[in-house]
Amino acid sequence: MTATQTVPTDCGPTPEPARASGAAEVADRFVSGDEDALAEVYREWGTLVQALARRALGDPCEAEDVTQTVFLAAWRGRGGFRPERGSLSSWLVGITRRKIADALAARTRRTELVATASSLLALDDGPPLTDPQTVLDRVVIGESMAELTEPQRRVLNLAYYEDLTQVQISRVTGWPLGTVKSHQRRALHRLSRCLQEDALVSCAA
Repeated sequence: MTATQTVPTDCGPTPEPARASGAAEVADRFVSGDEDALAEVYREWGTLVQALARRALGDPCEAEDVTQTVFLAAWRGRGGFRPERGSLSSWLVGITRRKIADALAARTRRTELVATASSLLALDDGPPLTDPQTVLDRVVIGESMAELTEPQRRVLNLAYYEDLTQVQISRVTGWPLGTVKSHQRRALHRLSRCLQEDALVSCAA
């Protein structure tokens, strides 16, 4: 007679209540500032965050930067997590969406800068500048920056180094939005004039 075998009840996937309890415990430790919990959260959700960023941005390097930014923001803002409003993973996805939006906005501003500077700096006897690094080097960190007023330099630095919008610059500086727009417009035109004069001198030399 064959003895009846009993299948163990503790094998297979972890029951959902246990998983939920474990996730809640990790979230509590994370909020309390436990760095080991941060590492666990990164291991658990880092791949998802990076996949979302890569799908939206189409750039692996940029997606990796966004992933780091997301977890840094989550760690610094961990006190704002409210478990009664949703899970930690949902909270992280929300942060990810905001950081992706920030990255796309920054990309747009960089593209606009390149297009604007290229059209401003192009000479009649030469092709327009198309390489972003060349344009940024000449416009943002060139010697002609010394020709700008302090407010103009500050606006350009905030716009193109800190990736701030004109509205954000207005808030940071306390200047009216119209003043910020005026400083930025005059700065670009002044840089254009200075750089064109430098280029003409170089061609004549």
